[in-house]
Amino acid sequence: MNRYTVNKFIAGLANFMSTALSPLLMPTYGVFLVLSVSVLCVLPYGTRVAVLLVCMGITCIVPLIFLSVLRHFKLVKSLHVDVREQRLIPYLFTALCYAVAAFYLYYCHSPQWFTMFMVGSALTVVVMALINLKWKISAHMAGIGGLIALIFQIHVQDLSAFDLFWIMCLIIILAGVLGSARLALRRHDMLQVLAGVVVGFLCVCLTMKYLG
Repeated sequence: MNRYTVNKFIAGLANFMSTALSPLLMPTYGVFLVLSVSVLCVLPYGTRVAVLLVCMGITCIVPLIFLSVLRHFKLVKSLHVDVREQRLIPYLFTALCYAVAAFYLYYCHSPQWFTMFMVGSALTVVVMALINLKWKISAHMAGIGGLIALIFQIHVQDLSAFDLFWIMCLIIILAGVLGSARLALRRHDMLQVLAGVVVGFLCVCLTMKYLG
């Protein structure tokens, strides 16, 4: 393969990873993990599917529709919201959606630590919105940092139904691949990637630890 073909393949793979691990999908992945590997895996299958679908609708589909409307009115350049100055409104709306999802989990009498995962996700987006007023930070990495924190807290709080070692390893590897993808696409520099992981991890981890 020539250099052009290799670069095209790398760009395609990086775009695929960025889409598959989109920030809007991270809460859904988190809810799926909670309902699959924590003590809540004993809940009836129908209940788990219903909770997953509702959370996906609130935290992914609704924000995506909102972004589509903003793009239609040319308030954002693309659904990826790559322009830092255009991120404030989408971020705040997404944080609101996450807060609504947290209220839904609370209304369903979910364990407090589960609800606090969603609260921590909302807090992550608020912190990113504030940082983005002056400096661009990676939302992708903040999202996967939150997933790492979720698995970590499920483990340290002895809430797991299975050994989470390999799942933790897989998510950390995916974080590395995702960070490399964001760098390869030149969406962020290394500091922005690392800052994203730290913000996502700390917001979710501390919220679940001290409020869950």
